[in-house]
This record gives sequence, C-alpha cells and structure tokens, in this order.
Amino acid sequence: VIKCRAAVAWAVGKPLSVEEVEVAPPKAGEVRIKIVATGICRTDEHLLEGCFPSADFPVIPGHEGAGIVESVGEGVTSVKPGDKVIPLCAPQCGECSFCLNPESNHCLMSHLSEPQNLLPDKTSRFTCKGKKIHHFLWVSTFAEYTVIPEYAVAKIDAAAPLDKVCLLGCGFSTGYGAAINTAKVKPGSTCAVFGLGGVGLSAVMGCKAAGASRIIAIDINKDKFAKARELGATDCINPQDFKKPIEEVITEMTGHGVDYSFEVIGRADTMNAALASCNMNTGVCVMIGELPSGSVVSIDPMLLLSGRTWKGTLVGGWRLRDSMPKLVSSYLEKKFNLDLLITHTMPIAKVNEGFELLRAGK
Repeated sequence: VIKCRAAVAWAVGKPLSVEEVEVAPPKAGEVRIKIVATGICRTDEHLLEGCFPSADFPVIPGHEGAGIVESVGEGVTSVKPGDKVIPLCAPQCGECSFCLNPESNHCLMSHLSEPQNLLPDKTSRFTCKGKKIHHFLWVSTFAEYTVIPEYAVAKIDAAAPLDKVCLLGCGFSTGYGAAINTAKVKPGSTCAVFGLGGVGLSAVMGCKAAGASRIIAIDINKDKFAKARELGATDCINPQDFKKPIEEVITEMTGHGVDYSFEVIGRADTMNAALASCNMNTGVCVMIGELPSGSVVSIDPMLLLSGRTWKGTLVGGWRLRDSMPKLVSSYLEKKFNLDLLITHTMPIAKVNEGFELLRAGK
C-alpha cells in the first residue's frame, strides 16, 4: 500500500480537500501509476456540481493526466514499471461488440454503459481516514498514485513531456478529434467554433489541420481571441456585440451558414445557435459541450428536416488505446502545439485555485 496525497471531493458542492490517502496495490489486470501531471477539465467541475451521471462521493476527481507505471498486477503485458503512460477516461477493452466494430470508439466498459466509480471488480483501491473513496472514470488523476484497469492505459513515447501530453487525456483529443474524426472537416470548408476554452481551441486547431479556409471563433470573453487567432481562427466574434441572434450573424458572414459548427460550451441556447448557424442542407453540427445529466434541449425540427446533421462526439472519436501513442508522436513531431493551451502550472495543493481560474474563464 502506498500513502500519498490526493484531492478528495467529500460531497457535492464542497471544495476539494487535499488529504493523505492509501492506494492499494494493483490486482490482476490492473496498473498502478504515479501521476506526474494532470489538467483540470470542465468535466471535473460537472462532477463537483453533482451533474455527472453515475458518480459517487466521496471521490477523487481528475481524468486528464499522465504518469509513470509504478507496478502492475498479474497478467498485465502491455505496460511495465517505468513506462510513461496516459490513463484513458474512455477505455478500450478490445472484446465487446463496440470495440470489435472498427467504426465505433465507444466501449461497453465506459461510464455510458457501466459506472466507472469503482474498478471492474466493484471495489476501490483508495481509502482515506478509514473510508472507501470512489474512483472517477477509473482514472482519478488528482491523486499522486492511482490504480487503473490495463485496458484504460496507453503506453507512450519515453521522450514525451508529461506536463504537456497530459492534455491529450481528454481536452485536446476531444476538440481536435471532433473536427478531424467526427465532423471530418474538408479542405476549403468553413467552420464555426462556439466556446474558446481548452477544448474549443483544440477544435480550432483540428479545423485548421483539416484545411478549413475560414474558422469563425465565438466567445463572450474577448481575452480568448488572440490565442484563437494564433491557433488558426480567421474571424473572432462576441455575440454580445450584436443586436441579432449570433446564428443570423454567422449566416450573413458566410452566405448560407458554415459547413461545420462545433458547440464547446454545454448550454442549450448555444447548441441551438450552433445547429442553426450551419448550412441548412449539408451542414454538420457537432455537440462537444456537456449539459448536466438529464437535461433536455428543445429544437425546431425544421432545422434537421432540411438535411442538417447534428451529432455528438465521444473523446473526439478516437479509439484512445490505439490512437494515444500516435497523438503523442504527432505532438513530438510538432504537428500541433499543445503548449499554447497551458495557461497556469500549479501544485496539487492549489487545486481549488485552479478551479477558480477555470470558473473565471482564465
């Protein structure tokens, strides 16, 4: 058993508490990882607000991390102690009907089908003050050590800087992949990205990499525009600067709406605006932002009856265990610049300040 620090969420709506926790050794098919770096993602905020489906408290959040294998359980063959790895919030068991479908990147082991709040044997590897602590998406990267099933771990290049590639665990992969894999943005096309946080900026990068000729970036925080332009946005607009709905503004800017739109905020009104801002017949709108579990979005059915496509994306459409090593290699080959997404670097003791920065849009 390893004793280490972790940021524990004891109850909904309460700040995280940095505690000493005990981390049990890995059982068969499991890997214990020393987490070196983790991003703070809006999904962790949804968890703290009690909006995440099938999550239980107390829990150790965090799902966007990178680390080094400390030990492995019986039967583990894909990684060994000392390997650099990225934990995967979307597992890939390789055996279920979804994993066997080459067009699918869902796995029946993921939280959309089964809760990932305990390990597959329905027990926890975390205890604190004598209490069982739940896992989050099996990864719980807000702990200095964590235990994860082997099929939710990807070995990566030993040269990778863990404090940068941790963002591939969720945010970057989701936004970038939404453009490349889910929308399949075509060269010369027009795109609109609603929301310029880390995931939205990654969607901008994906649109640029796919060869889009015009990328319209939309946010009510104009402080984000300089970075969006640096990453490939051609136009930056603030909906508060206009008296008419933003979808009308975008339609006027482009003639008939954009070819592809991306909602990266997680609000019903912006989902409607993103859908309405793409071409009424061939436009594709990808929903990336998360609404609280159980929410309902009302749309005018004519928006879809004319031919538009409205779709969701699961971590950018990547089969993460297969794709993660390639994404890390692409980063090392400078095919995209993750470093620009990092605004602050803080110790785990300041995790609550990190969430304050997230909430403030900073």
